[in-house]
Amino acid sequence: MRHGCVLLGRRRGSHAPGTWAFPGGKVDPGEDPADTVRRELREETGLCATSVEPLPWTSDVFIEDSLHFITLHHYARAEEGEPHVREPDKVHEWLWLPWDGTPQPLFAPTASLFATGWRPPELRSDGR
Repeated sequence: MRHGCVLLGRRRGSHAPGTWAFPGGKVDPGEDPADTVRRELREETGLCATSVEPLPWTSDVFIEDSLHFITLHHYARAEEGEPHVREPDKVHEWLWLPWDGTPQPLFAPTASLFATGWRPPELRSDGR
């Protein structure tokens, strides 16, 4: 997140191409999930996370691909600067978009986080 917008990329490749997703990837053996967030953000976009906090996790089954994703979502704030496509085989583009104006279709784990009802702190009306 930055300035009330979320960073989403339009996916490429054989699994869910054309869907929109947060930067991210697999946790390496022995790696702290927050460190994974920092590493993946840097590897995929060139940006550095200034803070990382855990969020609800989601579980998504992709029957047609015989895959099951357990996604450890994190709320990360990013430094100033623009994201760059550093892995063009994985993503077409990165865009900063308003949380309430995200494009469709969303990648299943991204859609699942939205379905939990979680909202970034700066967008909550309850002050929590």
